[in-house]
Amino acid sequence: MKERRPFAAWARRWLALTGLLAGVALSAGCQTAAYYRQAAKGQWQILRNREPIGKLLVGEETPEKLKTQLRLVLSLREFAERELKLPVNGHYERYVDVGRPFVVWNVHATPELSLKPVTWWYPIVGRLKYRGFFAEADARAYAATLAGQDVHVEGVRAYSTLGWFADPVLNTFVEHAEIDLAQLLFHELGHQRLFVKGDTDFNEAFATAVGEEGVRRWLPAVGRAADRENYRTALDRQGQFVRLVQGAREQLRRVYGESDAGGEATVAPPQENAATVTERRAGKVEVIAQLRRDYAALKSSWGGYAGYDRWFALPLNNARLNTVATYHELVPGFQALLQACGGDLPQFYAEAARVGEFPPEVRRARLKELGAAFRSAPEIAGRLW
Repeated sequence: MKERRPFAAWARRWLALTGLLAGVALSAGCQTAAYYRQAAKGQWQILRNREPIGKLLVGEETPEKLKTQLRLVLSLREFAERELKLPVNGHYERYVDVGRPFVVWNVHATPELSLKPVTWWYPIVGRLKYRGFFAEADARAYAATLAGQDVHVEGVRAYSTLGWFADPVLNTFVEHAEIDLAQLLFHELGHQRLFVKGDTDFNEAFATAVGEEGVRRWLPAVGRAADRENYRTALDRQGQFVRLVQGAREQLRRVYGESDAGGEATVAPPQENAATVTERRAGKVEVIAQLRRDYAALKSSWGGYAGYDRWFALPLNNARLNTVATYHELVPGFQALLQACGGDLPQFYAEAARVGEFPPEVRRARLKELGAAFRSAPEIAGRLW
């Protein structure tokens, strides 16, 4: 029997949010109304099916493997609150099996010959670089309407409601390996700590930096010294992968004649003559082909480690390359900020929030400047460990 909770804060928030979404939908047309209906329905299904972890831990029908993972979640919550100073509140005290491998599917898009992302406006959070759906079929149907653009549909295992509701543990990520589960939870709780309206890159990079730093501190705290070196190796490889993708994006910018000034795709991109379009398409194909060759060389230098084979097995386009930048491009800037704060997390959070108050182009430039200095000083980067 599912938990029955009194009509309290979460219910009032639900009514307030659905009322807001309904108002937006009614003023914006049928397609928008349908989108917000599926979003409200999907979130409601998660909320109404939450079960207390404490109840599951004493239940005879709960698989032992799930109990082990749920106990780990509870210990990670405690560590996040005590050591990382993250606002755990009521998050991850309950569990939901959504009956599918991903909780949502995000649609990302760019013009065919541009790295400028298509963005969508939402109440409360502003413009974001993705459109999320609770059903894969809906996401792919929507992606099909974006004909002529580079589109990527991505399954997502976790997301944050930014404090509107108490986020539960989901079957989509609870079975992750311990380090992966720790990083994911610290990442999502990072969103609870700081979220800048309308800036996807800032928010995801901040949460990524928090997630990685959290694991760096968690491993020695729980006596996992051996895993610490393995994690460092994994992050080193991740950094090499990110630099590879970023290098390809820089080449594509030159092919497209674009600058790295942030911003978003225009509704109607300027018309190019046929010769220019043909030349840019050919340049795009070559850059992506070279990226695959560069990965093969990088993989060889790793002794055949194949951790990114699945990523490269799928089609590559502007939208897919952008997702890597969203989560990782500004991370070195946040790492530099953390080091400047002497590793003091509350001070780091305060400084990150201060940067978040800058105009978008200024905050991006500031973080890139900090990141460039951080990457060029190995002795500083080494202090992370």
